[in-house]
Amino acid sequence: MLDTLDAAAVRRWCATGLTALKRHQGEIDELNVYPVPDGDTGTNLVLTLTSAQQALAMDLDTLPDSGPTAHGHALRLMAQGALLGARGNSGVILSQILRGFADAAAAVPAVRGRELAAALRGATVAAYSAVARPVEGTLLTVVGAAAAAAERADNDDLPEVARAAARAAAEALAHTPEQLPALARAGVVDAGGRGLCVLLDALVEVLTGEIAVRAAPAPRAARPAATVARETGSEEYAYEVQFLLDAPAEAVAGMRRALEALGDSLVVVGDGREPESTWNVHVHVNDVGAAVEAGVTAGRPYRISVTRFADQPEPSPGPAADGRAAVVVATGVGIAGLFAAEGATVVPGNPSTGELLDAVRSTGAARVVVLPNDPNTEAVASAAAREAHRYGIKVSVVPTRSPVQALAALAVRDSARRFEDDVIAMAEAAGACRYAEVCHASREALTVAGPCRPGDVLALVEGEVHLIGADLTDTCAAVVDRMLGGGGELVTLLAGVDAPAGLTDAVRAHVARRWPFVEVQAYPGGQPYYPLLVGVE
Repeated sequence: MLDTLDAAAVRRWCATGLTALKRHQGEIDELNVYPVPDGDTGTNLVLTLTSAQQALAMDLDTLPDSGPTAHGHALRLMAQGALLGARGNSGVILSQILRGFADAAAAVPAVRGRELAAALRGATVAAYSAVARPVEGTLLTVVGAAAAAAERADNDDLPEVARAAARAAAEALAHTPEQLPALARAGVVDAGGRGLCVLLDALVEVLTGEIAVRAAPAPRAARPAATVARETGSEEYAYEVQFLLDAPAEAVAGMRRALEALGDSLVVVGDGREPESTWNVHVHVNDVGAAVEAGVTAGRPYRISVTRFADQPEPSPGPAADGRAAVVVATGVGIAGLFAAEGATVVPGNPSTGELLDAVRSTGAARVVVLPNDPNTEAVASAAAREAHRYGIKVSVVPTRSPVQALAALAVRDSARRFEDDVIAMAEAAGACRYAEVCHASREALTVAGPCRPGDVLALVEGEVHLIGADLTDTCAAVVDRMLGGGGELVTLLAGVDAPAGLTDAVRAHVARRWPFVEVQAYPGGQPYYPLLVGVE
């Protein structure tokens, strides 16, 4: 029995909770009310807490010279890691629960029973504050019941208060179908609330050594697919948008108002740092560009994830025998929107093997093509493909090295062909698309095209520096000329987030003058670092 929740116990709680969530991951996923990543709650909670554990592991036994207590430092690391790795609606809310818990417990000398109750109350307040339109019968209700029970216990016995909180959470979970009609129709309890119950049981286990034995929620009731409802939000919004944002609190307030006007299921949570915090933003919208533009207005958005609900299949025990899907790695909201419009599942840039594997499995398809769009990600994609075979999913990786190659590959997809033939056609289309990137040099270097200095404009073709210039527009036009000199009928231009206004219009006009029989397609890509990406087919 532990009398207090010290730093070592916090780390054991995180590890034990992660193990328990992995054990119950499939069960929680099966509680989904509607088949989109927001509904893959078990998977999302596992990924969220995995990030929390990684944050703790990277800073083991390290305490700042001033600031929080040792247990408070560990709790803040756990909360910060969860925030940065939060997935889906429930993952984002869980990260805020951990943040509210940490804020309340960090400064007290020792966390005993009454301090645990205060921490759970802080977690509840933070969770409700994060959601634009709180709904009862969800994770919010379950954390609120846990806090109320801990407060009613009103004593310093930490294990006793933790047991009371866990029992009350389980009871509240059982009543969630009575509060939320969508749950009653689906015949399930709330998936996020079930995940929180698993974490509270893990806390009891760490404090007492007792492993809670609770009956699993009743199995999903049979129902026609047409009655499937979303876990949160209305049916009128087609996309889920999620991103991290570095911005001050006053700017985020304006972003909240803008996003509330655009859609629903809005959750915005921050890490509480001043003067500029990191925020995790989640919303359902129809206008993806406007949602991310609201983030750009407030600060610096990154790790942007866009998912189109219509592309997400109904979960099933195994992959559909003939189902096909595409998973594409993308950096930049415009690029992500282009891929989503092509029916692809989009994964933010620089993903891990686990993140790609999760995206592959979330498609519900038996045959999946992965477009990595980066040489470094190609190896990760291959590892994810090998792992996917364990789940009966055949994955082929088309070695795209730029988003423009992925667009070319997706344009020739044909479900009427055999999967293997379709992959070959996509690979040939990608290979026939030459690509270039234009950026500014960050340091002095000697390149194949000669020496460059910081600020020079570099044009890279197929990864090698071909041109060094002083003017961005002139260099962009010059690299298109060089690429078209080898032939081409179609030029694709993707403007970066820092591209000056009119850049693609100027390049388009240049091509019209010099290459009148060449078609030009230009899109706002939103990618960082590269004001322009070019593809020539």
